[in-house]
Amino acid sequence: MEIKDFLEETTQATGASGYETQVASIFRRYIEGVSDEVWTDPLGNVIAVRRGPRENSPKIMLAGHMDEIGLVITRIEDGGFLRFTKIGGIDERTLLAQEVRVHGRSTLTGVIGAKPPHIQEPDERRKSVPMDKLFIDVGLEEEKVRELVSVGDIATIKRKVISLNCDTLAGKAMDDRAGVAVVLATFRELVRLKSQVTVYGVATVQEEVGTRGAQTSTYGIDPDIGIGIDVTFADRDDLVEERAKLGKGPVIAIGPQVHPKVYQRMVETARKRGIDYQIDPSPHPFGTDTAPIQVARSGVASILVSIPLRYMHTSVETLKLRDIEAAGRLLAEFISSIDAEFVEGLSCF
Repeated sequence: MEIKDFLEETTQATGASGYETQVASIFRRYIEGVSDEVWTDPLGNVIAVRRGPRENSPKIMLAGHMDEIGLVITRIEDGGFLRFTKIGGIDERTLLAQEVRVHGRSTLTGVIGAKPPHIQEPDERRKSVPMDKLFIDVGLEEEKVRELVSVGDIATIKRKVISLNCDTLAGKAMDDRAGVAVVLATFRELVRLKSQVTVYGVATVQEEVGTRGAQTSTYGIDPDIGIGIDVTFADRDDLVEERAKLGKGPVIAIGPQVHPKVYQRMVETARKRGIDYQIDPSPHPFGTDTAPIQVARSGVASILVSIPLRYMHTSVETLKLRDIEAAGRLLAEFISSIDAEFVEGLSCF
C-alpha cells in the first residue's frame, strides 16, 4: 500500500521540469527511513544512499526522474485570459478542457478553453485546436489576474489519481513518478537483503527538458553501474504487438545503452527469483536518464528498466502497481548479487 500512497501523493503534487521541490520533499519523507543519508544537490536532485560494508564498496546508482511536463505563462491578455506554451513534450491534443493550477503569487485554479465549435470555420472543426489558440481562464477580472500572475509563472494539470481497479491507477505524471516509486520500492526490499555494494537512489530533475539531473548526479556519484528507471509504451490495439503489456512485469532494455554483462545478470536474476519480466530491443539510447548515465566521466556500465504505461504524456497515464513492485524486487535482488569481482569484470567483454 505504501507504493500506491506514494504514487497518489506525488502525482497529485506539482513538479514541472525545474520546479520539482514539492515532489522532492515527498520523496525525502518516504525514503529517509530506509536510507543511511539523504541530501539534495545544487540542481535539485534528491539523493539517498545505503552504504556498503566497506568504504571502497562498488557503487550502483538508480535514477528515476521526478519532473513532469507542464505549461508556462507567456502573455496576459485583455480580460485576464492567460496564453501559454509547454514545458516538455506535452500532447497538445489533450489540453482543451483540462483543469489546471496556475502557480503565481498564489495558486489559482483555471480551465483551458478555446473558441466554441459553433463559431469555428468548417476547416477548424476537423482539426485539434493548436496550442496558440488555447487560453487559461481563472475566472477573475483582468486587474486581479495581473496582480496574482506574471509572465513566466508555470501551470500544471490538476488531476486526481483514479483507481480503475485495486491494481490499476490512472493519472498525470506517472511518467516518471513510477520510476521514482521503483527507487523507493528497491530501497525497501534492500532492508531484508545483504549487499556488498553502496546503493544510490536518485530522484532526478529536468529529464523532460534534456536529462539534466541525471548528467550532474551521475558525475557527482561516479557509479560503477547505473540503472535508469523510466516508463515505456504499453499494449493497445493500435500499437505493434511487440509493445510491453501491463501486469507482465518490468521491461528490461537491450541495445547500445545497455552493458551486456549487466543485462545478462539482470535477466538471470529475474529467472532465478521467478520475477516476471519483459524484453525491449531498444536501438535508440536517447530519451531517458540512461543515456547521460552511460557517458558520464569515463563511462558507466548502464541499463534501462521500464514500467509499462498507457497514454504517455497525457493526464490519464495508466499503469499497474504489480509492475512497480516487481521492478523493486528485481532491482534489489540484482543489487544483492553484485560484488567487487563482478564489477571488475565489466571492462572485459
